[in-house]
Amino acid sequence: MSSRVVGRGEGQKQYTARGSVMFFKALAEQDDGDLSLMERTLPPNGRRPPPHRHTNCSEAYFVLEGLVSVVVEGEELTVGPEGFVLVPRGTDHTFGNAGEVEARLLVMHAPAMDVYFAGLHELWNRAEPPTPDEERALMARFGMEVV
Repeated sequence: MSSRVVGRGEGQKQYTARGSVMFFKALAEQDDGDLSLMERTLPPNGRRPPPHRHTNCSEAYFVLEGLVSVVVEGEELTVGPEGFVLVPRGTDHTFGNAGEVEARLLVMHAPAMDVYFAGLHELWNRAEPPTPDEERALMARFGMEVV
């Protein structure tokens, strides 16, 4: 793949899950798996991922619009536009929209996790939403431990 400018609401791949739209701007296949980067929307009152930790990557959030709640090791952080939170590998966390309007943020995983989100998209775009056990099994396949 050649380098190119990827604008707002654009991505190499697009996935949806839990009411969220994810535009992957950087994929594992572009950089030997070093990192993935997505622009993600979070609807107000949307479903959060279960609290979890990544055993194989770090995750970072940079809020573009709205308010995002990031719970790290039990501490809730409310992050507004241009706020940044790093969640190092092995750290318990979850996140969701903390406001009344859609939030938009950049989420980076290093090493890359875009293949997990492709699987999440498949689960959430069936006739019936996944069971918690199905979602947890997918998480476990990609080095995520529910806490």
